[in-house]
Amino acid sequence: MLRKALACAGNALKVQQHQPWRTTACRRSSSVSSAVNSIILRSLKDHYLEVSKMTPPPKVSPPTPFTVVKGALDHGGPVLRRTHGNEEIGISVMRLANIIPGGGEDEEEDGINQLFLHVDISKPGQKESLHFLCGLYPDALGIHSVSLRPKSESSEFLAVPTNYSGPVFQDVDEKMRDALHSFIEERGINESLFPFLQAWLYVKDHRNLMRWFKTVGALVNDSKQGSSHA
Repeated sequence: MLRKALACAGNALKVQQHQPWRTTACRRSSSVSSAVNSIILRSLKDHYLEVSKMTPPPKVSPPTPFTVVKGALDHGGPVLRRTHGNEEIGISVMRLANIIPGGGEDEEEDGINQLFLHVDISKPGQKESLHFLCGLYPDALGIHSVSLRPKSESSEFLAVPTNYSGPVFQDVDEKMRDALHSFIEERGINESLFPFLQAWLYVKDHRNLMRWFKTVGALVNDSKQGSSHA
């Protein structure tokens, strides 16, 4: 076994002697890779410092009686909760750009003037919850769809719909649409939520961006150190 290993090493040495360009190419490749990593790390650091200096929006509290879900900034689940009688209500929020790529191109300077709400209303003993998808604006709220979804025990709001998700909301007669709007407005789901959710999304986006810069930087830096020891 040892003789075989030595023979292989000798053959490899002979190949390198006859083809010195291989070693040169490896060194050049390593040099280019190191330069690219350095450029990325420097750019990440510059952007990180720039973003860290951004002034956050004034602190806004959610309208009573909604409360902020603990740890909501670190997961994709509900942001706000409240009870209404024996109902449990959870509200999750997304930006238009998260649903339609490029959909936020015409947004205002603050970057958030249209939000999408996932409103989940459940009752004890019921296996399913009533799920509203709503568009929220600074001065209005509109319902896009109403469906039944399995009651979720986790913090994630995008539960799988049941076999039948309900009629197209715009196909429902106007009287029913108005009644459903009144139903959620009675539970405090209206444009008064916009200022808090707008500020909350800004903080979440800012935190995610800072985390992204740090994580990418750590990975690139690790690969840079690994190649320097190779």
